[in-house]
Amino acid sequence: MTEESAHELWPTDEPEGQPAAPAVTPGALRLAVSALSDIGLVRTNNEDFFGYDETLGIYVVCDGMGGMASGEVASSRAVAAIMQSYAASASAGAPVSTRLLYAINAANADVWENGQVAAHRGMGTTAVAAAIDGDKLILGNVGDSRAYILQDGQCVQLTVDHSYINELIRNGTLTIENAREADLKGMESVITRAVGVSVDVQPDFFSVDLKPGTGVLLATDGLTRYLSQEEIAAILAASPFQAACGNLIDVAKQRGGQDNITCILLLAHAA
Repeated sequence: MTEESAHELWPTDEPEGQPAAPAVTPGALRLAVSALSDIGLVRTNNEDFFGYDETLGIYVVCDGMGGMASGEVASSRAVAAIMQSYAASASAGAPVSTRLLYAINAANADVWENGQVAAHRGMGTTAVAAAIDGDKLILGNVGDSRAYILQDGQCVQLTVDHSYINELIRNGTLTIENAREADLKGMESVITRAVGVSVDVQPDFFSVDLKPGTGVLLATDGLTRYLSQEEIAAILAASPFQAACGNLIDVAKQRGGQDNITCILLLAHAA
Protein backbone atom coordinates (compact mmCIF):
# COMPACT_ATOMS: atom_id res chain seq x y z
CA MET A 1 0.00 0.00 0.00
CA THR A 2 1.35 3.44 -0.88
CA GLU A 3 0.34 6.86 0.31
CA GLU A 4 -2.45 7.34 -2.19
CA SER A 5 -4.39 4.44 -0.66
CA ALA A 6 -3.21 4.55 2.95
CA HIS A 7 -5.72 4.06 5.71
CA GLU A 8 -5.78 4.11 9.48
CA LEU A 9 -6.81 1.45 11.98
CA TRP A 10 -7.61 1.27 15.65
CA PRO A 11 -5.20 -1.13 17.37
CA THR A 12 -7.80 -3.87 17.83
CA ASP A 13 -10.33 -3.21 15.06
CA GLU A 14 -10.53 -4.40 11.46
CA PRO A 15 -12.52 -2.66 8.70
CA GLU A 16 -16.08 -3.97 8.73
CA GLY A 17 -16.60 -6.96 6.48
CA GLN A 18 -12.86 -7.46 5.87
CA PRO A 19 -10.79 -10.38 7.19
CA ALA A 20 -7.88 -9.63 9.47
CA ALA A 21 -4.53 -9.34 7.72
CA PRO A 22 -2.55 -12.49 8.52
CA ALA A 23 0.35 -12.34 10.93
CA VAL A 24 3.74 -12.52 9.23
CA THR A 25 4.87 -15.32 11.54
CA PRO A 26 2.50 -17.73 13.34
CA GLY A 27 2.05 -16.52 16.91
CA ALA A 28 3.80 -13.23 16.18
CA LEU A 29 2.55 -9.83 17.22
CA ARG A 30 0.63 -7.77 14.70
CA LEU A 31 1.11 -4.09 13.97
CA ALA A 32 -1.71 -1.62 13.59
CA VAL A 33 -0.72 1.20 11.25
CA SER A 34 -1.67 4.84 10.82
CA ALA A 35 0.03 7.00 8.19
CA LEU A 36 -0.21 10.51 6.79
CA SER A 37 1.73 12.88 4.55
CA ASP A 38 1.28 16.65 4.26
CA ILE A 39 2.79 19.16 1.84
CA GLY A 40 3.40 21.66 4.66
CA LEU A 41 2.97 25.43 4.39
CA VAL A 42 5.85 26.51 2.13
CA ARG A 43 6.61 23.86 -0.49
CA THR A 44 4.56 23.66 -3.69
CA ASN A 45 5.07 19.91 -4.12
CA ASN A 46 5.44 16.94 -1.81
CA GLU A 47 8.79 15.18 -2.10
CA ASP A 48 7.98 12.77 0.75
CA PHE A 49 6.54 9.35 0.02
CA PHE A 50 5.53 6.35 2.11
CA GLY A 51 4.32 2.83 1.58
CA TYR A 52 3.55 -0.31 3.54
CA ASP A 53 2.29 -3.86 3.19
CA GLU A 54 0.68 -5.23 6.34
CA THR A 55 0.72 -8.82 5.11
CA LEU A 56 4.46 -8.73 4.43
CA GLY A 57 5.12 -6.56 7.46
CA ILE A 58 7.15 -3.83 5.70
CA TYR A 59 6.79 -0.06 6.29
CA VAL A 60 8.79 2.66 4.51
CA VAL A 61 9.14 6.46 4.63
CA CYS A 62 11.32 8.44 2.19
CA ASP A 63 12.13 12.15 1.83
CA GLY A 64 13.34 13.00 -1.67
CA MET A 65 15.72 15.71 -2.78
CA GLY A 66 16.62 17.20 -6.13
CA GLY A 67 15.60 20.01 -8.42
CA MET A 68 12.12 20.48 -9.85
CA ALA A 69 10.17 17.21 -9.49
CA SER A 70 13.25 15.01 -8.97
CA GLY A 71 12.72 14.67 -5.23
CA GLU A 72 9.26 13.25 -5.83
CA VAL A 73 10.69 10.81 -8.37
CA ALA A 74 13.47 9.67 -6.04
CA SER A 75 11.27 9.08 -3.00
CA SER A 76 8.48 7.34 -4.91
CA ARG A 77 10.89 5.10 -6.81
CA ALA A 78 12.76 4.22 -3.61
CA VAL A 79 9.58 3.23 -1.79
CA ALA A 80 8.42 1.14 -4.76
CA ALA A 81 11.79 -0.58 -5.11
CA ILE A 82 12.02 -1.41 -1.40
CA MET A 83 8.49 -2.82 -1.37
CA GLN A 84 8.99 -4.83 -4.56
CA SER A 85 12.36 -6.27 -3.53
CA TYR A 86 11.09 -7.19 -0.08
CA ALA A 87 8.04 -8.92 -1.55
CA ALA A 88 10.15 -10.79 -4.10
CA SER A 89 12.37 -12.24 -1.37
CA ALA A 90 9.48 -13.46 0.81
CA SER A 91 9.95 -17.12 -0.17
CA ALA A 92 13.75 -17.07 -0.23
CA GLY A 93 14.20 -18.09 3.39
CA ALA A 94 16.68 -15.27 4.06
CA PRO A 95 16.72 -13.43 7.40
CA VAL A 96 14.56 -10.31 7.56
CA SER A 97 17.63 -8.11 8.06
CA THR A 98 19.20 -9.51 4.89
CA ARG A 99 16.01 -8.99 2.92
CA LEU A 100 15.80 -5.39 4.14
CA LEU A 101 19.42 -4.76 3.19
CA TYR A 102 18.80 -6.14 -0.30
CA ALA A 103 15.67 -3.99 -0.58
CA ILE A 104 17.51 -0.77 0.33
CA ASN A 105 20.30 -1.70 -2.08
CA ALA A 106 17.68 -2.26 -4.80
CA ALA A 107 16.25 1.19 -4.11
CA ASN A 108 19.71 2.71 -4.30
CA ALA A 109 20.39 1.05 -7.64
CA ASP A 110 17.03 2.17 -9.05
CA VAL A 111 17.35 5.81 -7.96
CA TRP A 112 21.01 5.97 -9.03
CA GLU A 113 20.23 4.57 -12.48
CA ASN A 114 17.30 6.91 -13.03
CA GLY A 115 19.37 9.81 -11.71
CA GLN A 116 21.69 9.52 -14.68
CA VAL A 117 18.94 11.02 -16.86
CA ALA A 118 19.63 14.74 -17.29
CA ALA A 119 16.23 15.79 -15.94
CA HIS A 120 16.85 13.95 -12.65
CA ARG A 121 20.62 14.18 -12.30
CA GLY A 122 21.68 14.46 -8.66
CA MET A 123 18.41 13.28 -7.18
CA GLY A 124 18.37 11.15 -4.05
CA THR A 125 16.28 10.36 -1.01
CA THR A 126 16.40 9.44 2.63
CA ALA A 127 14.88 6.15 3.69
CA VAL A 128 13.72 4.68 6.96
CA ALA A 129 12.17 1.23 6.82
CA ALA A 130 10.78 -1.19 9.39
CA ALA A 131 10.17 -4.91 8.86
CA ILE A 132 8.49 -7.20 11.37
CA ASP A 133 10.39 -10.34 12.35
CA GLY A 134 8.29 -12.35 14.80
CA ASP A 135 8.35 -10.37 18.04
CA LYS A 136 11.04 -8.00 16.77
CA LEU A 137 11.10 -5.08 14.39
CA ILE A 138 14.14 -4.66 12.15
CA LEU A 139 14.87 -1.06 11.16
CA GLY A 140 17.11 0.30 8.42
CA ASN A 141 17.86 3.96 7.70
CA VAL A 142 19.80 6.21 5.36
CA GLY A 143 19.79 9.98 5.86
CA ASP A 144 17.87 11.90 8.51
CA SER A 145 14.39 10.35 8.39
CA ARG A 146 13.97 8.81 11.82
CA ALA A 147 12.50 5.93 13.78
CA TYR A 148 11.40 6.36 17.41
CA ILE A 149 10.25 3.76 19.91
CA LEU A 150 7.24 4.63 22.09
CA GLN A 151 7.00 2.62 25.26
CA ASP A 152 5.93 3.21 28.87
CA GLY A 153 5.05 6.83 28.09
CA GLN A 154 8.52 7.57 26.71
CA CYS A 155 9.69 8.39 23.18
CA VAL A 156 13.29 7.52 22.29
CA GLN A 157 15.02 7.97 18.93
CA LEU A 158 16.28 4.64 17.58
CA THR A 159 18.06 5.66 14.39
CA VAL A 160 21.11 7.88 14.06
CA ASP A 161 20.84 10.82 11.66
CA HIS A 162 23.29 10.88 8.77
CA SER A 163 23.38 14.67 8.73
CA TYR A 164 25.71 17.64 8.96
CA ILE A 165 24.10 18.81 12.20
CA ASN A 166 24.49 15.37 13.79
CA GLU A 167 28.17 15.31 12.84
CA LEU A 168 28.57 18.62 14.74
CA ILE A 169 26.84 17.06 17.75
CA ARG A 170 29.02 13.97 17.57
CA ASN A 171 32.27 15.96 17.43
CA GLY A 172 31.20 18.25 20.29
CA THR A 173 30.73 21.46 18.30
CA LEU A 174 27.04 21.48 19.23
CA THR A 175 24.97 19.85 21.93
CA ILE A 176 21.55 18.29 21.44
CA GLU A 177 20.13 21.10 23.58
CA ASN A 178 21.50 24.02 21.55
CA ALA A 179 21.36 22.43 18.10
CA ARG A 180 17.83 23.75 17.47
CA GLU A 181 18.92 27.36 17.98
CA ALA A 182 22.30 27.18 16.21
CA ASP A 183 22.81 29.27 13.05
CA LEU A 184 24.05 26.70 10.55
CA LYS A 185 23.86 29.12 7.61
CA GLY A 186 21.60 26.91 5.52
CA MET A 187 23.39 23.66 6.37
CA GLU A 188 20.77 22.39 8.83
CA SER A 189 19.11 20.19 6.19
CA VAL A 190 22.30 18.78 4.64
CA ILE A 191 22.56 15.00 4.93
CA THR A 192 25.76 12.96 4.73
CA ARG A 193 24.22 9.75 3.33
CA ALA A 194 21.36 9.26 0.90
CA VAL A 195 19.80 6.62 -1.32
CA GLY A 196 20.65 7.00 -5.00
CA VAL A 197 23.43 9.59 -4.90
CA SER A 198 26.22 7.07 -5.55
CA VAL A 199 26.64 3.52 -6.78
CA ASP A 200 26.77 2.16 -3.23
CA VAL A 201 24.78 2.96 -0.11
CA GLN A 202 25.52 2.28 3.55
CA PRO A 203 22.37 1.86 5.66
CA ASP A 204 22.42 1.42 9.42
CA PHE A 205 20.33 -1.30 11.04
CA PHE A 206 18.65 -1.59 14.43
CA SER A 207 16.46 -4.16 16.16
CA VAL A 208 13.57 -3.52 18.55
CA ASP A 209 11.86 -6.04 20.82
CA LEU A 210 8.10 -5.71 20.51
CA LYS A 211 5.43 -6.34 23.13
CA PRO A 212 1.75 -5.38 23.16
CA GLY A 213 1.54 -1.62 23.46
CA THR A 214 4.94 -0.86 21.93
CA GLY A 215 4.76 1.90 19.33
CA VAL A 216 7.21 2.84 16.59
CA LEU A 217 7.11 6.15 14.70
CA LEU A 218 8.78 6.62 11.31
CA ALA A 219 9.03 10.28 10.28
CA THR A 220 10.72 12.74 7.96
CA ASP A 221 12.59 15.79 9.21
CA GLY A 222 9.65 18.00 8.30
CA LEU A 223 8.17 16.65 11.53
CA THR A 224 11.19 15.95 13.71
CA ARG A 225 12.80 19.39 13.31
CA TYR A 226 9.83 20.89 15.16
CA LEU A 227 9.13 18.32 17.86
CA SER A 228 11.29 16.95 20.67
CA GLN A 229 11.02 13.37 21.85
CA GLU A 230 9.16 14.54 24.94
CA GLU A 231 6.66 16.49 22.86
CA ILE A 232 6.07 13.54 20.54
CA ALA A 233 5.38 11.32 23.56
CA ALA A 234 2.96 13.85 25.06
CA ILE A 235 1.02 14.39 21.82
CA LEU A 236 0.69 10.68 21.13
CA ALA A 237 -0.37 9.95 24.71
CA ALA A 238 -3.20 12.47 24.31
CA SER A 239 -4.27 11.33 20.82
CA PRO A 240 -6.59 8.57 19.65
CA PHE A 241 -4.60 6.23 17.42
CA GLN A 242 -6.59 7.28 14.35
CA ALA A 243 -5.74 10.95 14.87
CA ALA A 244 -2.14 10.65 16.10
CA CYS A 245 -0.26 11.35 12.85
CA GLY A 246 -2.56 14.25 12.02
CA ASN A 247 -2.04 15.78 15.46
CA LEU A 248 1.74 15.57 15.14
CA ILE A 249 1.61 17.15 11.68
CA ASP A 250 -0.67 19.94 12.91
CA VAL A 251 1.89 20.96 15.54
CA ALA A 252 4.72 20.94 12.98
CA LYS A 253 2.65 23.21 10.74
CA GLN A 254 1.80 25.52 13.63
CA ARG A 255 5.54 25.92 14.21
CA GLY A 256 6.37 26.78 10.62
CA GLY A 257 5.70 23.79 8.34
CA GLN A 258 8.59 24.75 6.08
CA ASP A 259 9.02 21.24 4.70
CA ASN A 260 6.84 18.32 3.70
CA ILE A 261 5.76 16.30 6.73
CA THR A 262 5.24 12.54 6.77
CA CYS A 263 4.89 9.88 9.44
CA ILE A 264 3.88 6.26 9.92
CA LEU A 265 2.80 5.18 13.39
CA LEU A 266 2.90 1.47 14.27
CA LEU A 267 1.37 -0.12 17.36
CA ALA A 268 2.06 -3.73 18.38
CA HIS A 269 -0.76 -5.91 19.65
CA ALA A 270 -1.41 -9.62 20.03
CA ALA A 271 -2.16 -11.51 16.83
